[in-house]
Amino acid sequence: MTIAQEAASWFAPPAVELSPAPKPGEKAPSCPQLPLPAANGKPTIISFLRHCGCPIAEAAFLNLRTAASKHPDINFIAVSHSDQPSTDRWVESVGDRGNDGANQVEVIVDAERKIYAQWGLGLSSWGHVLSPSGLASVWKLGRERGIWNRPTESGTRWQLSGNWVVDDEGVVRGGGPAERVDEVMDFEEAVGLVKRS
Repeated sequence: MTIAQEAASWFAPPAVELSPAPKPGEKAPSCPQLPLPAANGKPTIISFLRHCGCPIAEAAFLNLRTAASKHPDINFIAVSHSDQPSTDRWVESVGDRGNDGANQVEVIVDAERKIYAQWGLGLSSWGHVLSPSGLASVWKLGRERGIWNRPTESGTRWQLSGNWVVDDEGVVRGGGPAERVDEVMDFEEAVGLVKRS
């Protein structure tokens, strides 16, 4: 990581054409990298991350990984807009996708942000990224969980994050774009939206 790379993360990337964000009850968007419904017939929980290096992205990924280890009957996917080498290094630095052959989190790299755009995730505002409450939450993550800012090798701090829950028929059951920069989905609650009794 260089100072230039860190500084570049503060510049807005080129705009991409956005589709409307899918809502509960609607069919989930599907593409070759993220086909829905999933071919294995399982429900899917998807977390579109902020940039690799962001403490909020790390907290979301770790929570997703914990949920994946408890629920092998559900697919757990993290989508990164940082490039492949940066994403790979970041995933390794936060402890990889999962432990000992357990249900691992699948990581999809979308450096051109096309999948983000398909799910209605564009760029956020100054007020979203630098809100006092969001910054306080980042500080709290560091103090309470030891999750601090890591080097940002690629990606942008302006990319909006989001989380969705999709059932085994490809229908959205919950989630949406993040309303706050520090928003992390309760993945156990998300599991309840698609878990069969």
